[in-house]
Amino acid sequence: MAKLYAKLSEDRKIYAPVEASDKKVNYQYNPDFKDVTFDHLQSTLSVKNVVFPKVENLFYFTNSKTESSVTDIDLDKIPEVVLWGAHPCDTAAYDVLRSIFCWDIKDEFFAKRLEKLTVVGLACSTSDAYCFCTSVGISPDAVKGSDILLLKLENGDYKVSIITEKGKAILEQSPDLFESYNNEAEIVATVKQRFDYKQVTEHLKDSFENPFWVNNSLRCVGCGACAYVCPTCACFDIQDEAQGSYGRRYRSWDSCGFGLFTLHTSGHNPREVQSQRWRQRVMHKFSYMPERNESLGCVGCGRCSRACPVDMNIAEQLEVLQSI
Repeated sequence: MAKLYAKLSEDRKIYAPVEASDKKVNYQYNPDFKDVTFDHLQSTLSVKNVVFPKVENLFYFTNSKTESSVTDIDLDKIPEVVLWGAHPCDTAAYDVLRSIFCWDIKDEFFAKRLEKLTVVGLACSTSDAYCFCTSVGISPDAVKGSDILLLKLENGDYKVSIITEKGKAILEQSPDLFESYNNEAEIVATVKQRFDYKQVTEHLKDSFENPFWVNNSLRCVGCGACAYVCPTCACFDIQDEAQGSYGRRYRSWDSCGFGLFTLHTSGHNPREVQSQRWRQRVMHKFSYMPERNESLGCVGCGRCSRACPVDMNIAEQLEVLQSI
């Protein structure tokens, strides 16, 4: 593994999980291999920022008394990146994000970052009560979104599955780094299926005015934590920032759970209370996106429930929604 990691690091940035002193796991660029963790349950934040950064410059501008000029971002300068050790719920999210950013008009920033990304996924060998990937059509060893998938074996080695042409290219460039599979048993986590997402989608069609939304959103404080840790949330805001005659336009993550998100200049807010905003979040992921984008806006990672300060567990709510 160390030799493969070093080889991939030669001409590309590598983004890998590292465990901090507080036991939280976060991804870092170009960490030493000895610091990379393989046994993590989940990173605190998702890895969507590789293709959808928290803050991303769109262009720079210069103003004078008589004219303005714009300098575009050179997308060809976006570096090649290897995402190392991402679990299947995170890698599956890239297809969801693609269905959003390339739905009608292709977002060139997102598309270029995805084009320059190679994903070495890592099958889950452990899970917890918050995991519900099997309820949304994914599994702990799913290959979706990975170019190469690593599966832990009982002897401590890793089985390497080549998934895409990008993965095949890595194999062809460094065949000496791979050995024949020795038929050792694979260690794959077990995740109980808690609901049928297709039934949830069907029930939501007639649930817009259901009292469920008010009753189950009373605790929500609108902090946005769920959106910021989510691997599929794609809401963003666009701002201009200037100092003197120079400035930039950038986009940054936002959340439909914020009270200001839908506030009109007129003062009208079509989603003025938190129950409406919570309804929007669930309806968007499990009803609107399946209909419009032909994708599900959730990968069952459970981060939103782990991060929620008032213990709003989305899997528990979806179990209820399946039967209302």
